[in-house]
Amino acid sequence: MDSLQNCETPNFPASLSMSTLSSATTNHTNLSPASDTVSFSFSSPPSSSSSTSPSTLSRYENQKRRDWNTFGQYLRNHRPPLSLSRCSGAHVLEFLRYLDQFGKTKVHTPLCPFFGHPNPPAPCPCPLRQAWGSLDALIGRLRAAFEEHGGKPEANPFGARAVRLYLREVRDSQSKARGISYEKKKRKRPPQLPQPPPSSTS
Repeated sequence: MDSLQNCETPNFPASLSMSTLSSATTNHTNLSPASDTVSFSFSSPPSSSSSTSPSTLSRYENQKRRDWNTFGQYLRNHRPPLSLSRCSGAHVLEFLRYLDQFGKTKVHTPLCPFFGHPNPPAPCPCPLRQAWGSLDALIGRLRAAFEEHGGKPEANPFGARAVRLYLREVRDSQSKARGISYEKKKRKRPPQLPQPPPSSTS
């Protein structure tokens, strides 16, 4: 499974100007990222406490902030530019498909001899994609960040039905192509002790 942690790439360093970022985003064929996803650094989202430093934030909170900044930069570089208030589930799907170019998970096509093999014995020309688990976790963080930044739950584009269906489709197709199961293991409930019979009163 791909990791979305520490995902800054040399193609999008924080020192790049907005015009450079824009040209790099619109010209996808010239990108050669070194990791699965992209991180940008621009205005940080407000924190609950002004004295909280990044070093004191949890790993999850740091990643969520990077993901939120990444999506914000994507909206700014979108043609035409998009505001968050006009963002819909369709734009979220565009963003997820855009991130596929940075994936490192081999997804075999039905014509590939290794289709359905979890451990192929040889390389093949099948495309690299973002793993379903990475995309699912990313959407979860962005969905939470949207509401933390004042968005209404009913208007959350990351919770749109189209996004849920897309993630389900990616999960099922990658499961078949890679020969692995994404089913969550059910937790075994501890055996319940038999209840003692009620005491009879004379």
